[in-house]
Amino acid sequence: MSPVSDSSNRVIPGPQEPEEKTYHPSDGLFTDAHVPDFDAYLALYKKSTEEPEEFWADVAQEFYWKKPPSGQMLQFNFDVNKGNIYIKFMEGAKTNICYNVLDRNVHERNLGEKVAYYWEGNSPNHHQTITYNQLLRNVCRCANALKLLGVKKGDRVAIYLPMIPELVYTMLACARIGAVHSIVFAGFSSESLCERIMDAQCNILVTADGVYRGDKLINLKKTASEALERCKERYVPVCCSPLSEEPLTNSDASNKLQIMTKLLSRVCVCVGVLQTPWDESCDIWWADLMDGVSDECEPEWMDSEDPLFILYTSGSTGKPKGVVHTVTGYMLYTSLTFKYVFDYHHDDVYWCTADIGWITGHSYITYGPLANGATSVLFEGVPVYPHVGRLWEIIEKYGVSKFYTAPTAIRLLMKYGREPLQQYDLSSLRVLGTVGEPINPEAWLWYYDVVGQQRCPVIDTFWQTETGGHVLTPLPAATPLKPGSATCPFFGVQPAVLNEHGEELEGEAEGYLVFRKPWPGIMRGVYGNQERFESTYFRKFPGFYVTGDGCRRDKDGYYWITGRIDDMLNVSGHLLSTAEVEAALTEHPSVAEAAVVSRPHAVKGECLYCFVTLKDHKEFNRTLMEELKRKGKIMRRVLRQIARNEKDLGDLSTLADPKVVEVLFSQRWEAAA
Repeated sequence: MSPVSDSSNRVIPGPQEPEEKTYHPSDGLFTDAHVPDFDAYLALYKKSTEEPEEFWADVAQEFYWKKPPSGQMLQFNFDVNKGNIYIKFMEGAKTNICYNVLDRNVHERNLGEKVAYYWEGNSPNHHQTITYNQLLRNVCRCANALKLLGVKKGDRVAIYLPMIPELVYTMLACARIGAVHSIVFAGFSSESLCERIMDAQCNILVTADGVYRGDKLINLKKTASEALERCKERYVPVCCSPLSEEPLTNSDASNKLQIMTKLLSRVCVCVGVLQTPWDESCDIWWADLMDGVSDECEPEWMDSEDPLFILYTSGSTGKPKGVVHTVTGYMLYTSLTFKYVFDYHHDDVYWCTADIGWITGHSYITYGPLANGATSVLFEGVPVYPHVGRLWEIIEKYGVSKFYTAPTAIRLLMKYGREPLQQYDLSSLRVLGTVGEPINPEAWLWYYDVVGQQRCPVIDTFWQTETGGHVLTPLPAATPLKPGSATCPFFGVQPAVLNEHGEELEGEAEGYLVFRKPWPGIMRGVYGNQERFESTYFRKFPGFYVTGDGCRRDKDGYYWITGRIDDMLNVSGHLLSTAEVEAALTEHPSVAEAAVVSRPHAVKGECLYCFVTLKDHKEFNRTLMEELKRKGKIMRRVLRQIARNEKDLGDLSTLADPKVVEVLFSQRWEAAA
């Protein structure tokens, strides 16, 4: 069967050739599917690209608007040669995403007593059930508590919490009062946390005293306190106030450090009894702050293009990028992708195993599921603690029907074989999803055969922090599946494949994956840095959003992600720079040269494979090998900045010993002109 083309001659994915192996859902599994077959997908896709105003207006009707949308739905410029890059969606409409994911479900859809989350702690003995009524009340209490601390619309709030209910309460409380949340994964170092607090100019940090990951106890409060001390040390008096965008005058500067120190308050969520550093001048216990606070809070009505959150993602050079997402576009896109990609229905129990510290957790643990009134599992633990069947035990316990995890987790569990699964009833499963990296065919087939028992489609989703939601993905009942392929574009997404010269390739092709037009949920910028936003995503190929990934499009129009097109590789869903690792290796006194490439890894997807040339008379032995495996790295960009005597070095969070930078500066030599 030939691929289907639209009026612009772009390839639209078609069903696979009959002689090739394809996978379809079991008969009758999706009799009530939102998109029941491939023809239905094509019809919706055509409408979303040829009549986008009408398509997104229909989606918007499902939400509450304080001021209804009017005028042009989508405005944008993707061409740096025509001016600044911008995306605006439903500009001028007013709503509140917290109201839409909570109040609307409680008051308009009568879902107050429905379970929003089954929380499973690190230990199987710790669990909690949270209804939509309870969630709304706790979010309102948290919102009122933040207001007591002086937080208001536009302020930035840093959140450094494990996967506990208070994490959801806090992020939604920020959304309710118009504050911008910046969640930092609770496994990051104090250096990384400090960097993100400073860049986003956060005025509140919400953290916890500690958390168990498996049998390991982590003192989060100690890390948070260290981060705030770093913030005080790095504070530059003349800069934007954390409470406004107005620059301070020199006369204000003497008071700024005192203001900054006061506002960097820490609201600690007590999840255990730890000996933690404590500063009475700014530290506040969560329980004390919440005591007696009202559980009713009027939402702040936000413009569609007001910022909702900042989430940091690493790049090949420089400090992490603060990706900015805004209210309405993100709300509509995460809601729609969740509904269609997982074929969500009212009686489903959904579980995404990601951490909310990453974009997957933002979009598909919090906002997307709640916008649909879904029941989700919120999991604090790790896949193999206290036993290797923990995930399967939870699926049986709650009757999970839609399960979303990473290929790394699948490969890890593959090592233990079928026996752990056979102890549990997994018959409730209907859809299996993967996220974070392309899934290798071997893992795909194990997931399909063993976990899904050859009846559940495997939905391999491709997207990024920057895209806000799924952009290439199968739909459970509609898309014939090919192991390892992200298959087809989601509604409103228009991919293209370019060669090195920026020429668009038709039909079967391999090259750069780009997108020619925005969708509502795409990022709006890099926080505080328009130049970096444009240079990173739009300057290489003017007129297109550049993903940074390569892809192959097969004869049926299916897309296969082939990996990063720069010097990055994806290890367990996290990007590493080969150039930075090479620089780390050559820093060792025994190493003359180093080259680093990626290599397939049974669990991590990719791993580093390092070639080193030793200096004369140096011996390669196990001791040297262990030294070269050290965790930290000296980054080339840091060395370049030291050479230029540039003191603002940005993100040093991955250095084993950041103090080495001071030594290098002290020994820096100025060459004669």
